This record gives sequence, C-alpha cells and structure tokens, in this order.
Amino acid sequence: MNPLIKPGFADEVLDATSTLCDEVDGLNFSDPVAWVYNPLRYAWPLHEQYVRRWGASPRRVLMLGMNPGPWGMAQTGVPFGEIAAVRDFLDLEGQVGHPDPEHPKRPVQGLDCPRSEVSGRRLWGFFGEKFGGPEGFFADHFIVNYCPLVFMEESARNRTPDKLPAPESAPLFAACDRRLIRLVDLYQPEWVIGVGGFARKKLDTLFGPKAPRGATEHCPAHIGTVLHPSPASPAANRGWAPAAEKQLTGQGVWG
Repeated sequence: MNPLIKPGFADEVLDATSTLCDEVDGLNFSDPVAWVYNPLRYAWPLHEQYVRRWGASPRRVLMLGMNPGPWGMAQTGVPFGEIAAVRDFLDLEGQVGHPDPEHPKRPVQGLDCPRSEVSGRRLWGFFGEKFGGPEGFFADHFIVNYCPLVFMEESARNRTPDKLPAPESAPLFAACDRRLIRLVDLYQPEWVIGVGGFARKKLDTLFGPKAPRGATEHCPAHIGTVLHPSPASPAANRGWAPAAEKQLTGQGVWG
C-alpha cells in the first residue's frame, strides 16, 4: 500500500474543506473588495487530486499558507499552485472552470495560464530540490492554505484577508479556524508551520499556550514559522531557499 495514502483519510479532509467552501460562499464583502474568487469551487477536481494523491495520511509537518495568489491557487486550486509545479512536479492534470463573475483582467485559465507565480515557483522548486521529488517531501509534509478566497479591488489589485474589516473577517476567520482545527486533528502533526507572519499568528491563536482548551483533540507539539516566498518580501528576494532552510533547520523541524 502507498504509505502516502490511508483508506478513507482523504474523504475526511475533503469533507472538511467542502464544508468550508460552502460556508465562505455565503459571506459578503464590501468596498474596496469588488471581486471574490473561490477556487475550491471552480477548481475542485485539481484540489481533490492534490489531497488524494499527496495528502491522504497523517503527517509530521503541516505547513499553512494564507490565501490563494491570482496566478497560483486561483488558477489551479492547489496551495502555492504555480502552473509548472502543479503540472510537472505534483503531476496533476484536469480542467478548471471559471468564477462567476470573473474579472476581465484576472481570467482563470487553469493549467493553460501563461503566468508563473513566484511564491509557488520558489516554494515547490526548493522542496523538489531538497527532497529529490514529491514523494520525499510529502512523506513527512503537507501544505494547506488557511483561507480559500481570492479578494480583488475593482482595479484587479489583490487584497489579502488581513486587510478586511473586522465585521467581515470575523465570520470568515471563524469558518477557516474550524476547518484548520479539523485538519490538525486529522493529520496529527508534530509541527505546524506558518508560511509568513499571518499564518504563524493564526497557529499561535489556535494552538499556542493561550489557545482555548478543548478547541482541538490534537495539539501540535511545536509551532514554527518560515519566511513567505512572496516577491513582495525583500528578505525572500535576497534568497528565499537558503533562508527557509536555515529557519526550518534552526527551529528543529529538519535535522
């Protein structure tokens, strides 16, 4: 049996994610957010493949991103889903639908999208080199995003969920928290790693020393962080891969 696959496990992960998908579809957002994409809805087949092939058993390390980028998960339904990485490294394939409505400046083209997402290229490229292929990485690791939604202003400028007003972010974050807690209960990781400051804060809130007792059946032994690979980060642009390796080794995630 493939050690990356535990019978019935993927169904439970996907059930939690499907519930989140339905919950966030019922939320409303105001100006300056003018467009909202939910790739879990229109790119579900690729997301399902990602979970069933690469995330269908407990893992020692669960890594958490913030939300989809317009040229990554927004196109593929896969966290940090840079096109070439999803197609060639993760070996996933399939058709992707369209959000409704769809911003004319941000079309969803699925695996035919000609743009490359820098964050995903850096992240998956580094892990591929470090572990020699997806099997090596996913033997111990899995990556999820906290929030599944893409937010855009009328100009098509990306807007991250941490910029939402509290009345709008509160129900969104509550739904995302419930799903993340469920995933941690399923994956039972020793480590949870926030990719970037936003994700780390969410992990601290849910699983840190001040987290509500009883919120989760499984409390990770360790919470860590790694620099976000975004090109908006000067530190990442100076060399994300060596910085990430230094952080993950220094914290004890990697020996």
